Amino acid sequence: MKRLCAVVGAGAWCLLAAGTAPAAPAATGSWHVAQRYAIGGAGGWDYLAIDQASRHLYVSRSDRVIVLDARNGKRVGEIDGLSGVHGIAIADDLGRGFISNGRADTVTVFDLASLKTLQTVAVGAKNPDAILYDPYSHRVFTFNGGSNDASVIDAKSGKLLGHVALPGRPEFAVSDGHGHVFDNIESRDELAEIDPAAMKVTATWPVKDCDSPSGLAIDVAHQRLFSVCQNKVMAVTDAGNGKPVASVPIGEGPDAACFDPQRQLVFSSNGESGTLTVVHEDDPDHYRVLANVPTQKSARTMALDETSGDIFLSAAEFGPRPAPTAQQPHPRPTVKPGSFTILVVAGRTGS
Repeated sequence: MKRLCAVVGAGAWCLLAAGTAPAAPAATGSWHVAQRYAIGGAGGWDYLAIDQASRHLYVSRSDRVIVLDARNGKRVGEIDGLSGVHGIAIADDLGRGFISNGRADTVTVFDLASLKTLQTVAVGAKNPDAILYDPYSHRVFTFNGGSNDASVIDAKSGKLLGHVALPGRPEFAVSDGHGHVFDNIESRDELAEIDPAAMKVTATWPVKDCDSPSGLAIDVAHQRLFSVCQNKVMAVTDAGNGKPVASVPIGEGPDAACFDPQRQLVFSSNGESGTLTVVHEDDPDHYRVLANVPTQKSARTMALDETSGDIFLSAAEFGPRPAPTAQQPHPRPTVKPGSFTILVVAGRTGS
């Protein structure tokens, strides 16, 4: 990921279908940063994940995963000894979790109850980034940014089953739970549909008016995919046939997307603008921006608590950017010590 789930800032836009223009934004209403959990510590970060059954929030931090109680921010535990953590996938039906280690090219399998490491699986590919558990096939997929493929692991045994060749550099992925996995192909502005049982790509679709799609969310009931794009657009695609449905304005530097099926809301976390865009699904073909909630610059990855409707965002303050080197011609700025924080955004639609 661009950095490896910010809320919307300024107000409601007009209803958008593909090709329509936005109206002037309204006020943000009740959406706001309700809490901040000071975490601190060294290292970068990437994805967030929530185990809805236990209400545990998993926070990636470079060489470890910090586990918090999503209800109050209290630390539950930590999974350490990792290397370049990107994402965390939860398999509640198996009592297992899975962590992608981008630098080690491995997946760490852990027990959800004890948080103890059970095994380490080599993915046989380069830089596993996004990671997904597909409940239909009981398989774990890592989407490997360094080799343009997906590794497939049996979630019960931890055995590496094979690889799926992808048409370009993969980003976020989602499952519909019914035999289809979808992945944003960032380098080609496409969506790939994958058969998780056959382990092959069954379709590729262009994502209309979308530059470098990163975050991806799905409305399973209505077969809608939501890709957030670097040209400040959320592209809505029909998951059944790949046809474009709508284009919705979002903030700058989006990285993650989430869909709340209880409240019919779609979220885009925008790290460059420091906002979280909140979008209401009026029906499967029509969408309204309810708010662009001010969060914090760098708050680009997020997770949704479906029980409370709250959004969690990782963010930190940055110091000066290091001087370029031959090994790192474009180094990232350093994180200010002690500044790493989890933001909790709460609100209501009022729609």
